[in-house]
Amino acid sequence: MSYCNPPAGWMADQLTCCRCGLMLAHKDSRSITMRTVFGIFAALAEFERVLISERTKVGLASARARGRNGGGQYKMTPAKLRLAMAAMGQKETVVSELCKELGVTRQTLYRHLGPDGALRQDGQKMLGR
Repeated sequence: MSYCNPPAGWMADQLTCCRCGLMLAHKDSRSITMRTVFGIFAALAEFERVLISERTKVGLASARARGRNGGGQYKMTPAKLRLAMAAMGQKETVVSELCKELGVTRQTLYRHLGPDGALRQDGQKMLGR
């Protein structure tokens, strides 16, 4: 993920170029004092964003070291996959009803199994084949 990091004081410069200004506490944003204040606030905001990013990365690395990985639980389980394989091998199977019964989406089902019930790569990985 990348963010645009405008230099400190960018907003004040943009306002000045447009001949616009803000009145904050009866101070004009075009004055050198207010431009300096904007620059300080911008630098502090950027510093805080970097700190949050670093803390997040350290926390995720620590969790991974403890064996925790992010993300939700998989909807498709090996037991559901075996049931789906047996059902998809029969011609009278209605895929939408099978998906509803298993609690998975059609895309999840077809990511693991082909239309004939043959295992695809994700299905093989799940069953350890």
